[in-house]
Amino acid sequence: MQSLELTILGAGSSAGTPVVGCYCQTCLSINPKNKRTRCSSLIKFESGEHILIDTSPDLRFQSLRESITRIDAVLYTHTHADHLHGIDDLRAFCQLHKIQIPIFGKKEALDHIALKFGYALSEPKGFWEMPVLKAIPVQDPFQLFNENVIPIPVLHGRSEIYGYRIGNFAYLTDVSQIPDNSLKLLDGLEILFLDCLRLKEHPTHINLEQSLELANQINAKKTYLIHMTHDLEYESLKKELPDHIDVGYDGLKITINKGLYV
Repeated sequence: MQSLELTILGAGSSAGTPVVGCYCQTCLSINPKNKRTRCSSLIKFESGEHILIDTSPDLRFQSLRESITRIDAVLYTHTHADHLHGIDDLRAFCQLHKIQIPIFGKKEALDHIALKFGYALSEPKGFWEMPVLKAIPVQDPFQLFNENVIPIPVLHGRSEIYGYRIGNFAYLTDVSQIPDNSLKLLDGLEILFLDCLRLKEHPTHINLEQSLELANQINAKKTYLIHMTHDLEYESLKKELPDHIDVGYDGLKITINKGLYV
């Protein structure tokens, strides 16, 4: 596996932070690490390809903030609005490079995208006013730009969605439970990005206590918490965490060294 860099584009939940109309400590904070756009991340391979995880409704803003000018593929975890509804902003990257962008995900997720955003799924015709995307359903590990990508089935309430593992890192958002067979796919991680919605329990997400328990069970060398609501203030949360667990934030870049998953 080549080295790669993962940028957290958005560490926030569906409402983002600050939340409209809220005047809590987190929403009023001037700390930029408390400004959370909707959840998404960008993987940059050493060979130059850029892989997006989900298309947040904030994708245009995130792309401008991080000076992203190329997307070569998208991995979809699931199709809730906060992970999907920036899909139209992929047209900018299709236009810039005159390319069709492959999108990967669970078959049911891609069927849902075809139902809601069918106009974006087309073969190149020389016109780039809309996204030009190709849906590729995946279930088993697959090769993407010479890297092995492993879909990790997890539960999001009653729905089965995907996390993903590439080499020695994994990305798990919107998790309520991880089946035993999926836990086995997470052995030997260097870096884990893990859902952590809020302080109170939630029917479709793990809360802080559950996230810490799962992080310790998976036992990655370093875990970063993502998909957080305004319940979790950056500095206060960071002070509570052990050294091997940290708080993700918008713009955080993590270099993940070469390593093999056996």
